[in-house]
Amino acid sequence: MRISVVSDAWYPQPNGVVRVMGTVVERLKAAGHPVQVISPNLFNTMACPTYPEIRLSLLPGRRVAALLDEFQPDAIHIATEGPLGAAARRFCVKRGLPFTTAYHSKFPEYIHARAPFLPLDLLYRWIRGFHAPSSRVMVPSHSVHDELTARGFANVRPWSHGVDTEVFKPGPAMDLNLPRPVFMFLGRVTVEKNLPAFLDLDLPGSKVVVGSGPARESLMKRYPETPFHIANGDAELAMYYNAADAFVFPSLTDTFGLVMLEALACGVPVAAFPVTGPKDVIGASRAGVLDTDLAKAAVAALKIDREACRRHALAFSWDAVVSEFLEYLEPIPAAPALPAQAAQ
Repeated sequence: MRISVVSDAWYPQPNGVVRVMGTVVERLKAAGHPVQVISPNLFNTMACPTYPEIRLSLLPGRRVAALLDEFQPDAIHIATEGPLGAAARRFCVKRGLPFTTAYHSKFPEYIHARAPFLPLDLLYRWIRGFHAPSSRVMVPSHSVHDELTARGFANVRPWSHGVDTEVFKPGPAMDLNLPRPVFMFLGRVTVEKNLPAFLDLDLPGSKVVVGSGPARESLMKRYPETPFHIANGDAELAMYYNAADAFVFPSLTDTFGLVMLEALACGVPVAAFPVTGPKDVIGASRAGVLDTDLAKAAVAALKIDREACRRHALAFSWDAVVSEFLEYLEPIPAAPALPAQAAQ
């Protein structure tokens, strides 16, 4: 299949959406599918307010249409709800072409966290309207599927994510030179990750944050006793994971939380709140502890067998993720052949 993927989140942005869609695109190409990626690198952009690492494409409509017309895809997938996603959606609706979408992030909550004056119900009404014409809305977990269905979304399909267990595995650890046990958060340092819920905990040993993001500097000033690091590349990421005794994930708004899978693949147990994301990644696996008391969960996670964490992560296969993605795509019907006389 000739597949067009339209995404406002793309390299070099370091986030879960990019990691998921980047891996899917790589594996689709390896399987022989020609893939077109329409991303911000092809457009003039501006920094997203409050999140400058995200680039927003400026007036992309005509160029998005031209790129899709040139590529002539057999299927179109819109991965994000930003300017590029909106332009591709308009193109498909105007032409009467089927397309699929994905709901990677709790966009309404993210906007509400930065602009609390915007009612959450209004934001969900807008995002529901965005996805309404989609043939299938791919969501990363059964919990998100149930949440969106309850909010009136149609055609929602659970689509789990995977982890590269050859990259993320037990191995060399970063030398942090800190008192044990080491409780670690690794991921985007943003307001919606709810990091104070982790950094305010009274825990034995040490707390560490690894990652970049717009909230990093303010949190470093607020918590000067906490080491903040940035990993360069997946090999360093794996070394940081392997330096942790427990991975603490304080987010209340993630749809999945790929970093939890990466930690588990390295044999690191997870502590999190019992909310969407952790409930789907950890579930009843005993590879982590979910509790409304995050400090209690973090300390209890120290007792978990690291080999059990690794075994649980091995069940999340990228092959299954890509196969399901292909199954969910909605092929664009071929144009009807012209009658012989008309063709002459």
